Amino acid sequence: MDKIWKSCAEAVKDIPDGATIMFGGWGPAGDAENLIRALLEKGTRDITAIGNDPGNDRDGIVYGIHVLIKAKRVKKFIGTYHSWNQEFLRQYQAGEIEFECCSQGILAERIRAAGAGLYGFYTDVGADTLLAENKEKKVINGRTCVLEPPLKADVALLKAHVADKWGNLKYRYTAQNFNPVMAPAAKVVIAEVENIVGVGSLDPTEVHTPGIYVDRIVRGEYYAPRF
Repeated sequence: MDKIWKSCAEAVKDIPDGATIMFGGWGPAGDAENLIRALLEKGTRDITAIGNDPGNDRDGIVYGIHVLIKAKRVKKFIGTYHSWNQEFLRQYQAGEIEFECCSQGILAERIRAAGAGLYGFYTDVGADTLLAENKEKKVINGRTCVLEPPLKADVALLKAHVADKWGNLKYRYTAQNFNPVMAPAAKVVIAEVENIVGVGSLDPTEVHTPGIYVDRIVRGEYYAPRF
């Protein structure tokens, strides 16, 4: 039941090229920066990345998925807000990276649907926009809706504040964001945490992600200054 791994490098060593990976985080809050750096150093490429945003490079600090995008390790990004990342836009306009855009609510629900074992859901959000192209449509209660497919992943890289040895996770404030909903939607869940405590140290009401969803936990070695 002890799920602690010695290092981030060890925790990501078997993630192959071409993997579909979910990345927790919203901007720099709640991103598994040590695991992402370890994945960069490992050399994994042709990644399909799923996350709220592609990260960025600000004041010399590279954070989030952008660590991998900047190194051209990502072949496709599925996410939402992206226009602040000029390198991502350059790669997209040059045909160097694919982009599947959806709203934040739809992204969260597509991930949740995968974790719940659903085959998709109908919504009228974006039904009359470019986002609905090539999607199945159906009129429900007089409104045109589109079928949104679930989003599954081979691996999810999450960031939590505290974990116990069984993998129960507690997040800190808004750093929770997309992390909890991603845990049930991936085959392998790796959680980077700041603190590891003994079993029973976390009150059940403090647990945001039950350990049954978490396969590996590792303590982050270094955290960059935040702007």
